[in-house]
Amino acid sequence: MQINASSLMTSLVFGSVGFSYWFYGRKKQRSGMLWAGVALMVYPYFIENLAASILIGAALSVLPFFYRD
Repeated sequence: MQINASSLMTSLVFGSVGFSYWFYGRKKQRSGMLWAGVALMVYPYFIENLAASILIGAALSVLPFFYRD
């Protein structure tokens, strides 16, 4: 796995968003928000391509707003 500044920054941004989603979902008992947060915090460990990482992170970030529970 290759680590550079752009992949590190992308992981940091989407990980922070994921932590916020996870915290809010846990507090308000919204499972969609909670699991999207977990996915946002975990997926950067498995995706190496920067463009794919940004696309997946953006998709996971908007997913809870389309899935209401």
